[in-house]
Amino acid sequence: MSKRKRYSPEYKHELVELVRRSKSSCRKIALEVGVTPALLTRWVREADAGGTQAFPGGGTPRDEELARTKRELARVTKERDFLKSAAAYFAKQSPNGTQ
Repeated sequence: MSKRKRYSPEYKHELVELVRRSKSSCRKIALEVGVTPALLTRWVREADAGGTQAFPGGGTPRDEELARTKRELARVTKERDFLKSAAAYFAKQSPNGTQ
């Protein structure tokens, strides 16, 4: 039987703020950080209802660090893919600016 993951209140608040500030959907953010979309949606609802007192439980610092690392990896991967496509676009351009 697998052990249920536990997340700290700080981590939950951080993700809720990310959802609120981001233009991305809650589902997309949840998949990027490695939690289920339903769980993140529930955290947003709980934060809306309870404010700063929404998450009284505790989690482990290892879970927080892993999630933070996954978020950073997703961001760096997006940047790399963007730069790769931009480099390919400019490589197709001739020196005088015409195609």
